[in-house]
Amino acid sequence: MKQFGKVAVLMGGASAEREVSLMSGNAVLAALRARGVDAHPFDPAEADLHVLKEQGFDRAFIAMHGRGGEDGTVQGMLEMLGIPYTGSGVMASALSMDKWRTKLVWLAAGLPTPRFHLLEADSDWEAVAADLGLPIFVKPVHEGSSMGATKVTEAAQLPDAYALAARYDSLVIAEAFIDGEELTVPFLGDEVLPVVRIVAPDGNYDYQHKYFTDDTQYFCPSGLPEAQERDLQALIGKAARVLGCRGWGRGDLMLTADGTPYLLEMNTAPGMTNHSLVPMSARVAGYSFEDLCVRILEMARLG
Repeated sequence: MKQFGKVAVLMGGASAEREVSLMSGNAVLAALRARGVDAHPFDPAEADLHVLKEQGFDRAFIAMHGRGGEDGTVQGMLEMLGIPYTGSGVMASALSMDKWRTKLVWLAAGLPTPRFHLLEADSDWEAVAADLGLPIFVKPVHEGSSMGATKVTEAAQLPDAYALAARYDSLVIAEAFIDGEELTVPFLGDEVLPVVRIVAPDGNYDYQHKYFTDDTQYFCPSGLPEAQERDLQALIGKAARVLGCRGWGRGDLMLTADGTPYLLEMNTAPGMTNHSLVPMSARVAGYSFEDLCVRILEMARLG
């Protein structure tokens, strides 16, 4: 493990997902240390990133979620410092964090994603509801972990849903509800890992159900037919490539009863907590949590 040198595990930060990031980072830190990696915690909310160079760090494992950590900001600073880092580069990180522009790229590449509207404070709510149908998901464009997201069941709820999302972001998107199975598919380098099927209480896979309750059920193996699983893995692989993603990540999608997939979003620094889905899928593919963390670290790079 000496090949990695001194490794900073970046965690925390100032985003709305700080709490989850600290859980992810501490789990990664323990796993790397258990494998003999000279790993140290580093919270950019407590010290400027240029300190990494001064303290002789050779690599960075990014366990930060949301803005400031997953959106190209930290990646750009590490590029300037010349410190190789895990996950996607500057452009792919910034693009994937932007749900609106991600959808535009996917549509341009002929990939399926739910129909949507960008919302404004003075949007015609009845027209939005009529066009997208009900229910509708309203969410901030640049947040993850379902932060600020609302499932709207009638047009009259749209203004409040917009106001909640607007607390988190200046851009708010309304997305057509897709009735079906909720799935997530991680990738690790060129390998697309097994599909995870998610069954949340009342179909509500929100922040609380993602991280802090045991009510949500996860199935990996997914139980889907083998050929269908391969098709979904190929779709996520392509969805990641057209965004320019690398290293590792996780694509979320819905699968309707007739077998039609709809891409929702791409996560370039997914959670690594005890509720997280990448480690769950990786286990089925034969990677222990420690194996997974070391493999991600091996792929750290610049440019």
